[in-house]
Amino acid sequence: MKKIIYLICFAGIAMQACNEKTAGDNPLLAKFDTPFQVPPFEKIHNAHYLPAFREGIKQQQKEIEAIVTNSEAPTFANTIEALEKSGQLLDRVNYIFINLQEANTNDSLKAIAEEIMPELTAHNDGIYLNEQLFERVKKVYEAQDKENLTTEQKMVLKHYYDSFVRGGANLAPADKERLTQINSRLALLSLQFGSNLLKETNAYRLVIDNEKDLSGLPEGVISAAAETAKDNGMEGKWVFTLHNPSIMPFLQYADNRDLREQIYKAYINRGSNPNGNNNWDIISEMVSLRAEKAKLLGYPDYASYVIANNMAKTPEAVYDLCNQIWEAALPNAKREAAELQKLIDREGGNFKLAPWDWRYYSEKLKKEKYGLDETEISQYFPLEKVREGAFYVANKLYGITFEQRNDLPLPHPDALAFEVKDADGSHIGILYADYFPRPSKGGGAWMEAFRPQSALLNSTPVVVNVCNFTKPTGGTPSLLTFDEACTLFHEFGHALHGLLSKCTYPSVSGTSVANDFVELPSQIMENWAADPEVLKVYARHWKTGEPMPQALIDKIQASRLFNQGFTVVEFMSAALLDMAYHSIQDTARIDAQAFEKETLDRIGLIPEITVRYRSPYFSHIFDGGYAAGYYVYTWAEVLDADAFAAFKETGDIFNPEKAHAFRDYILSRGGTDDPMKLYQEFRGKEPSIAPLLKRKGLLK
Repeated sequence: MKKIIYLICFAGIAMQACNEKTAGDNPLLAKFDTPFQVPPFEKIHNAHYLPAFREGIKQQQKEIEAIVTNSEAPTFANTIEALEKSGQLLDRVNYIFINLQEANTNDSLKAIAEEIMPELTAHNDGIYLNEQLFERVKKVYEAQDKENLTTEQKMVLKHYYDSFVRGGANLAPADKERLTQINSRLALLSLQFGSNLLKETNAYRLVIDNEKDLSGLPEGVISAAAETAKDNGMEGKWVFTLHNPSIMPFLQYADNRDLREQIYKAYINRGSNPNGNNNWDIISEMVSLRAEKAKLLGYPDYASYVIANNMAKTPEAVYDLCNQIWEAALPNAKREAAELQKLIDREGGNFKLAPWDWRYYSEKLKKEKYGLDETEISQYFPLEKVREGAFYVANKLYGITFEQRNDLPLPHPDALAFEVKDADGSHIGILYADYFPRPSKGGGAWMEAFRPQSALLNSTPVVVNVCNFTKPTGGTPSLLTFDEACTLFHEFGHALHGLLSKCTYPSVSGTSVANDFVELPSQIMENWAADPEVLKVYARHWKTGEPMPQALIDKIQASRLFNQGFTVVEFMSAALLDMAYHSIQDTARIDAQAFEKETLDRIGLIPEITVRYRSPYFSHIFDGGYAAGYYVYTWAEVLDADAFAAFKETGDIFNPEKAHAFRDYILSRGGTDDPMKLYQEFRGKEPSIAPLLKRKGLLK
């Protein structure tokens, strides 16, 4: 997934230099004296953030005041472009802070976030509710035909005008005051939600001291658990956690059903326990406040407010897509459940299939049907080779190269840095890769920028991929599952979107696009990850270096539709739950726990499958910028399946003409034009849903 993290990112992020008298000993306030002006991570300490944030706020307030008091008539240059140039110091600090706060947090950073969040929210509201500033933006917007604006400039102008309107610029004074209160409260609640979830995830340990309880687990999983136990002062035992690289293999392979149930229930009850980390009340308040915010701004519900800015435009369009896929996938999931129950019965199991059994028995069934063993497959996916495979695809498509740099400051000792160069050898940007889990890192996988690209600000991109893959243990490298290999390609696709951006204005560069368009560059990369031609290149046995045998590739391809009912239903139930929360029009507090159950019962989720994200750990929508937007992965799947079909239709998945068009119209253009128009320029027509339905086995 791409995890979106919001504090305030108003304009661009150029490396604004401050004089030494102002900078003092705070590296965040001085020009970065590093290669490519990447952040000097080793020099930045927690004590530097608050002074830097406040200096950044102070500077932008002065810049905004200069725009407002400009005696000249409002123009794109003296108003919109001036806004784009404002807040560079604040953005620089913010990008660094939000990335480290998500990937390497501690109590000090959490305290800083809680202290600065209200100030940042108030500052942001102060901009969007500034009547004189909005009046200038409005005049430029209304007189835009009188200026010779480029398409990108028109999109930037629209972005600002819409942002002011959606930020409450047209509200009455009392409503403006209420909106600022709502924004401030939502920001703090989101922080608290994420903090509670991280504490819950880190608090649980399944400690095994009887070797018999390890039955069924692959050697690599056992070794990783022994390493975790050692790290926790329990050498000689085995420890499993709620981080995906630990719990998912346990659920997939562990023969001990009671222990599978124990760790599974701990996982799905995160944020639901009777302790200080319970998230249900936070959810109830956030849903209520979002509904109230939408009504203040003239929308019937929060989903309508959010989706109006996306490709889908309306909740009805989202429901049309989601329901179509749900209704096709649910019968498949029921058939799969029945097949797994038959396997349980055949083995003499005297119990009904439960959610903690699904992965275990589907793994058995896959072996039985296709001769596929995930443990065998993972031997061909050492992390380094998978990463090289992603680099290989990017090179074949776009001619770009990746050179590891050992002279750059790193955001964490586990991270790697790569300089990205174009086909002519020119510098494009820097890619950081931070792949391994730790207690200070949020769960999941995402891409973010330490600095987005902007020609206006003369800034080249510095981006990071953050994942949670199993660390190497002993003499065994980090071995990925096939799904994890696809995750690496996915997040790398986001990185390419940020790296290959060629935009002038920071507000529309790179991944600054509609949420249901931003997943296209990431999800299309998964197609190459799974293609037999590409697998032959990068899927190599970690011991022998031998490529994956054709017979194994054939088995993977033959099993492509296996368990798709489960996969689609698990995901789509979360998307529909998200939409249900944010389609509520009443601003009264709900019983969120009862609402979740009623929603999932109403759509017909079968008891053998748990929604992919139960509400108290659904960080995408309560701590990640995807509220009323979890559907976007499916919306973008329509695009990525159709886009990859464009390559396949040529008979060459690396077709130079298509690659050039994809880079030119999708990867480099950011949000400089309407996303559907950009897609049509690449594809030559509107996307079809047929390739996606065929890929999921849902096309009748």
